[in-house]
Amino acid sequence: MSGPNFLKSELIPVIAQDDETGDVLMLAYMNKEAWDETLRSGRAVYFSRSRQKLWRKGEESGHVQEVKSIYIDCDGDTILIKVNQVGGAACHEGYRSCLFREVDPESGDVEIVGARVFDPNEVYKR
Repeated sequence: MSGPNFLKSELIPVIAQDDETGDVLMLAYMNKEAWDETLRSGRAVYFSRSRQKLWRKGEESGHVQEVKSIYIDCDGDTILIKVNQVGGAACHEGYRSCLFREVDPESGDVEIVGARVFDPNEVYKR
């Protein structure tokens, strides 16, 4: 196997992890086109399932992900990308990580545990 197995699935889950801290920043998906562009550009490119098109991370916000290293699991159906997160935030809601909510396993209560890095209304001019 020389890369992800896009014959097995058109969309492969991708975990983006901060190269320096090890923080998990987000989960997204890649198709073959996103994979090829990521390799060519050195920046993370995903496939947006909601918009049904390529999503060049940071194209609106400027918070791009510079690829430092890439790992593929044993089955070729999961990708881990270690990145330098430009701008300090991966989440479109302004948090460093998209995983900024913690669920109490006993009560099911949800608590925001991350701090906002930017105001999304300012960055995205909604």
